[in-house]
Amino acid sequence: MNRKTLYISSILLFLLVGHIKAAWLLIPMDNTQKNHLKAYGIAYWVLDKGVEIQWLLNYRGGSYLMPYNELFDNECTIRGVTSMVLTDVQASSIRQQIMEPDVNMDIIELHKVPKIAVYSPKNKQPWDDAVTLALTYAEIPYDVVYDQEVISGMLPTYDWLHLHHEDFTGQYGKFWAHYRNYPWYKEDVAANEQVAAELGFTKVSELKLAVTKKIRDFVLGGGYLFAMCSATDSYDVALSAINVDICDVMFDGDAIEPGAQEKLNYNNCMVFKDFTIVQNAGKYEISNIDVTETRPKSLREGNDFFMLFDFSAKWDHIPTILCQNHDRIINGFMGQTTAFNKDLIQSDVVIMGENKVANEARYIHGEFGKGFWTFYGGHDPEDYKHRVGDPQTDLNLYPNSPGYRLILNNVLFPAAKKKKRKT
Repeated sequence: MNRKTLYISSILLFLLVGHIKAAWLLIPMDNTQKNHLKAYGIAYWVLDKGVEIQWLLNYRGGSYLMPYNELFDNECTIRGVTSMVLTDVQASSIRQQIMEPDVNMDIIELHKVPKIAVYSPKNKQPWDDAVTLALTYAEIPYDVVYDQEVISGMLPTYDWLHLHHEDFTGQYGKFWAHYRNYPWYKEDVAANEQVAAELGFTKVSELKLAVTKKIRDFVLGGGYLFAMCSATDSYDVALSAINVDICDVMFDGDAIEPGAQEKLNYNNCMVFKDFTIVQNAGKYEISNIDVTETRPKSLREGNDFFMLFDFSAKWDHIPTILCQNHDRIINGFMGQTTAFNKDLIQSDVVIMGENKVANEARYIHGEFGKGFWTFYGGHDPEDYKHRVGDPQTDLNLYPNSPGYRLILNNVLFPAAKKKKRKT
């Protein structure tokens, strides 16, 4: 072999090696993933570096594909997240498989890091919020906002807002009957009354209604609202009761307005219809939207499940995004609002998870104005009964929780480049 031939061979070898070197990093989200929850944090972290990610819908549980960078690979190792290094050829093969017209998969581009706000009181108890647990565990940053920030008009500066165990009717979660003598309840009432007075409201219920309207305007303008537990039904109940006093004397100093039920305006609601409010101050329930007290008595921790619907990834990408998981059957869990009576859900709402036998919806989604919302029944996906005073859930024990994955799907949703819905 002469020198010229050797030189050409060396160049070809160099080009070949360069071609097959690592080009992509795949984060699988099927049962091979060691830590599903922290994988969402990796995706957020990479987006925050200004790097776009491909969300491979229905491919290995909703995997993430990103340009290879040693920094990204090392971060996966540090956080205990399973990752795979791929060549261009391997990545192209996956994309080709996904784009086959008869395969229920698709590729969604994640192109921006969402700015996240959690609506939470300053005196929040450890048992109050599964979402802040998920965000903290996944290492996804968020801001805490409450009534002062909402009333001052800060919500439009965020992409994503979370509401949890909150009572927007001004009835303090209907805790009065059982907990009115507890220090934490008294502190909660005093703190809310102080904030209401500082912001110029005569009642806490009036403040909460004003907050509810601000949140409604946030969604109308293009924001994304994610709510769990009592924030779900109390939100729509508050909207239905505009100009109607539904609070009893121990909550706001005067009695419920006569004929309050008949004066509700369901046209103001975003999600529900035709519901009945619970006017008994001693009953730990806001409305019959919630099924906690009406669901079959046979349902208990060992047999309480709900099923995720299987949507068309190429045609209905939004619910497909929100339902990405490595399991389709999810363990149920209770809350002040455990799940939703399907008969009271507006017809244009997309039901994404349900217990069909019990006629209850667990996981629902819709559009409102230019924005989106998702409601998720129950309080903590890994704490079945969630009692007041229980210690917070240690997510180190549940790194692969399918129930918590649904929360984090919603967190990344605003990062997605939306395709026009085809159905």
